[in-house]
Amino acid sequence: MTSDPFVRDPNAHNGEQNSMLDIESRSGKKVFIETYGCQMNLADSELMGGVLAGTGYGSAKTLDEADVILINTCAVRERAEDRIFGRLTDLLRYKNANPDLVLGIAGCMAQHLREKIIDQAPYVDIVVGPDSYRNLPAMIDKATGEAADPVLDLKLDKAEVYEGLTPKRRPGISGWVSVQRGCDKFCTFCIVPFVRGRERGVAPSEVVRQVREMAEQGYKEVTLLGQTVNSYRHQLPGEPETDFADLLSMLVPIDGIERIRFTSPYPTDFTPKLIETIAREDKISKYLHLPAQSGSARMLEMMRRQYTRDEYDKLIDDIRTAIPDIALSTDIMVGSPGETDEDFIQTVELMEKTRFDFAYLFKYSERSNTYAARNMPDDVSEQEKGDRLRHIIELQESISAEVFKQEIGRTRRVLVDGVSRRDENDLAGRSDQFKRTIFPKPADREVKPGDIVDVRITDCTSHTLIGEYVESK
Repeated sequence: MTSDPFVRDPNAHNGEQNSMLDIESRSGKKVFIETYGCQMNLADSELMGGVLAGTGYGSAKTLDEADVILINTCAVRERAEDRIFGRLTDLLRYKNANPDLVLGIAGCMAQHLREKIIDQAPYVDIVVGPDSYRNLPAMIDKATGEAADPVLDLKLDKAEVYEGLTPKRRPGISGWVSVQRGCDKFCTFCIVPFVRGRERGVAPSEVVRQVREMAEQGYKEVTLLGQTVNSYRHQLPGEPETDFADLLSMLVPIDGIERIRFTSPYPTDFTPKLIETIAREDKISKYLHLPAQSGSARMLEMMRRQYTRDEYDKLIDDIRTAIPDIALSTDIMVGSPGETDEDFIQTVELMEKTRFDFAYLFKYSERSNTYAARNMPDDVSEQEKGDRLRHIIELQESISAEVFKQEIGRTRRVLVDGVSRRDENDLAGRSDQFKRTIFPKPADREVKPGDIVDVRITDCTSHTLIGEYVESK
C-alpha cells in the first residue's frame, strides 16, 4: 500500500543518516544505522542502538568509519523493496573496501523477504527481524568470525516487548515510546501482522519508566507508538486491566512532559472513556490521526476494516462534539481490488463531509503474502488509480487551504522545536493541533526549543501557519 502523499508524512524517514546516538566506543567498534519507514522503525533503531551501546559499540559519524552497517527496513511502502536493494548495491563498495565490515538488514523487510535478500544480496552478513534485536551483539560476533553464510534470526516472539532496555535517543525535545508491538487486525492489504507478529502491550510500569527518563533528559513531548495504539491492553495476573485511556492518565502527571501524542489509533478501538480522557487532559494533544482508508462501506468490508462508514462518521461526530477544537488527519487509499467509480465517489464524499485538516493519500499496490495478494485480483488499472489519486490530492489541498485559513486570528499554543529553515530570524514549532507554525523571534524575550508559547495566527499557506508571538496571560 503506497503512493506519494500530498504532504510528506512527518512520521516517515528515509535513511541517509546514522540513527544511533553519538556515543563513544569502548570496544573500538562503531555502528552506522540507516532507517527507512515510520516512527516505529526509528524507535526500533534507537532500541538497536541501546542494545549495541550496552555491549560497547559506539556511533560511526560516517559510513567510511563504520565497522557495522545496519539497514532498518520497511515492508509497507511501494518501491521500498527496490529502494533497499539499490541501497545495498551502493553499500557494497564499503564491504569491498573493508572485508571485515559487517553489513546487516533489520526490520520488516528482513522478516518479509529473507530468501530474496540472501539470493540477491549474498554479501549481507546479518538478517534480523523485529523481535530479535536483543541478539544483535551475538549475531555480529558470529558474522565477524568464520560464518560462511548469513547469520539469521527471524523468529517472531509473541512475548517480546523489549522490557528493561533503554533506547539511545537522539537529543531533542520530542521523542517516542513504543507501547505496543504487532497487530491483530489483518486488513486484507496490510503486511504488518506477518512481519511484526501479533499484538502485545508493553507493561504500563515500563512505559512510565521510559517517559520519566525522557523528562529527566529534557524531552518535552512524547509520542506513544503502536500499530493500532488505542487497542492497547495490559493485565498482570490478579490485577485490573490497563487500557489506553488508563495509560495516558498515568503519563499526564509526569513533570517535564508538556505534550503527549499518539499514533496511529484504530477507529473501532475508540471508547467514550478515551475520548473523555483526551478532552479532559490539556497535556494530550488535540490532534488525531484516524485512518479511514475508504468512504465506501462495501470497500471497508472487503478490506476487513472492522467498522462501517456509518460507524466511522458517528465516531467523528462524537470526537468533535467532545473536543470541538480537535484537528483530524487520515489515510485514504484508492484503487483497491474491486473499487468501482461509485466506491470512489463515496470516498470523495467522506473527505468533503469530514474536512480533514490534512491527509496521507495513497494508491493501492499489492504486498506479497497479504490476503489481498493471495485472493483479490489487482483489477483497477494504474491509469485509473493515478487519476483517482490526483483527484483526491487536489480536493484535500483545497480543503486544507480553507481549514488553515480558519486559523487566522486565533491564538495557538506552540511547542517550539527550532529555527525556521527558511529564515534564521523566525522560530518554528507545532501547535497543539499539530500544525506547523512559523513566527518571528520576539525582540524582548529569548525563546528556546522546548518552550511552549502563545502565537497569534496572522497568515497561512495550505500547510503552514504564520503568526506572531504574544505574551501569555
